[in-house]
Amino acid sequence: MIQRIKDIYEYRDMVFSLVKRELRGRYQKSVLGMLWTFLNPLCQIIVYTFVFSVIFENNMENYYIYLTVGMIPWTFFNEAVGQGAGSIVNNADMTKKIYFPREVLTIASVTSKFVNMLLSFVIVFLFIFISGIGVNPAALLWLIPVMIAEYLVALGFTLFFSAITVYLRDMEYIVGVLMMAWIWATPIMYTLDGRSEAVITLLKINPMTNIILAYHDILYYKVIPSIGALGIGLLVGFILLVIGEIVFIRLEGNFAEEL
Repeated sequence: MIQRIKDIYEYRDMVFSLVKRELRGRYQKSVLGMLWTFLNPLCQIIVYTFVFSVIFENNMENYYIYLTVGMIPWTFFNEAVGQGAGSIVNNADMTKKIYFPREVLTIASVTSKFVNMLLSFVIVFLFIFISGIGVNPAALLWLIPVMIAEYLVALGFTLFFSAITVYLRDMEYIVGVLMMAWIWATPIMYTLDGRSEAVITLLKINPMTNIILAYHDILYYKVIPSIGALGIGLLVGFILLVIGEIVFIRLEGNFAEEL
């Protein structure tokens, strides 16, 4: 495993190059170009805010802030896992022709989505300052470990699904359906207030729950997130990354033949 990490590190320039390629190519020939980085999540936020504020009324103050703070990280996770599942299959020619650690493709895919999330946080801070609720600088410092935890979780799942998709092409579509259901098991559009202990326990099995709660604590409630919950999030992220890498290594041997 350590040698594997060294091999991947030696190909870091390739990762950076692939990330740049994906970021440049994502909106190539699009009239609005990189503006879609902001417009896609913004449109989602407008739709969900309308549904949960007008059709299904709630009494949350500045609900659109609560929704935005959860939706931007979720968009990263959704795209990283959903699109990353096909990262090996979609680069079949490269995989079959030259040698490099195949994880490079998956890492580059997830990292490009992570960069998009960082750019999209412009919307979060714009809404926060327009609303006048401001930020807590002490709490804001905890955004870094929360983002690291989410990146680890996303990369772990993506390594797992991208390796399986090489052998089972339906997996890419299964992941798409899974992500549609997964968002409702994550407290993005609702809070855990008033939920039974059984429901809260069930929701916290979801590794994204503690991460989204931490984002809400930092940017909506302006408090330092639970250190214990954040520690669990980082630990779970690391465990998922190790599991994803183990599965990837076990299945990698026949990638060329299957592609």
